[in-house]
Amino acid sequence: MPSQAEWIESLSPWPEEFGLGRIRALLTELGEPQHAYRAIHVVGTNGKSTATRRAAAFLAREGLSAGAYTSPHVSGWSERIQVDGEDVDFESAIGRVRAAAERIGATQFETMTAAALAEFAMAGVDVAVVEAGLGGRLDATNVLDAGIAVLTNVSLDHTDVLGGTREQIAKEKLAVVTPGATVVLGEPEWEELAHELGGARVVHTTDVGRAAAAQFVGRELEGDVEIDLPGRLDFSGEDVFAGAHNPAGVDWLVARIPRKDYVICAAILADKDARSMLGVLAGVGSGFVATQTETQRTLAADELAQLAREFFADVESVPDASTALDRARERARPDGAVLVTGSLYLLRDLFGRLETVR
Repeated sequence: MPSQAEWIESLSPWPEEFGLGRIRALLTELGEPQHAYRAIHVVGTNGKSTATRRAAAFLAREGLSAGAYTSPHVSGWSERIQVDGEDVDFESAIGRVRAAAERIGATQFETMTAAALAEFAMAGVDVAVVEAGLGGRLDATNVLDAGIAVLTNVSLDHTDVLGGTREQIAKEKLAVVTPGATVVLGEPEWEELAHELGGARVVHTTDVGRAAAAQFVGRELEGDVEIDLPGRLDFSGEDVFAGAHNPAGVDWLVARIPRKDYVICAAILADKDARSMLGVLAGVGSGFVATQTETQRTLAADELAQLAREFFADVESVPDASTALDRARERARPDGAVLVTGSLYLLRDLFGRLETVR
């Protein structure tokens, strides 16, 4: 019999039609675990996993038992579900919901979400910090009665599903706000919308994870916490390993890295604005090695290389990700540095190599 991880891999990550019917039916079969604890719901375009983990870490520091649910993963499926800062037993968590998920025909993300919510109930957490997968209104996580909602930021991504303007996307994401909730905003421009959608109190901040935890405990939180979130911004000497899956993510990244002459190794998904991403990366790159991920949504390495030639004079196409990393490192010797970026799925595909440099 295949492992639970192999079974999860076999499920479709995308529904034929977005909606909450399957996840609600699944949670009903599981005894409505999402009502067993208080919740913080995290939505936004970029930075959701970091905000989720930071909020959970602050709450744990305050003596609360905190669950954290994030996606996608880099190190492995178990990375997505944590209790008190530790990965849960993934095989057990999935095994607990598998039979019901199979009966209902739940998608991969719906099954993972149900497994996380059920695991948090079984662990008896005081609070669950839950990251939305896509959007908010029709996302499988929109089954929580969360007293605090967090919107990290809004940029144009998944426009075919969420809408073609930032305003439309913000409305889809803030649809998770429950009546009377506190809304923590990383961008103050959405305050009026947050109130319109039911938010009673709105907080503006540049550190949404800390602020969400502070609102939960009812006081300001001093000091800081450390989180371990692979592939978001890892340094190995001069080399950088950091997922950045859309133009706003690339903007955030290039503002935080010290050099302007990286040999860039990147893969980008086909539904992203690759040209805009490449234009920003060109400001920190001396050469470009195009590769691809092991997902069906990837842009083929040759296609990415062709786009990259508009911005980089020195471009190679190397479809195998591990070989592409080796090639980038060869080109960076002896005094250069490598930037591995683009899709987080690339960081996942390279995680075995990433572990050696973390």
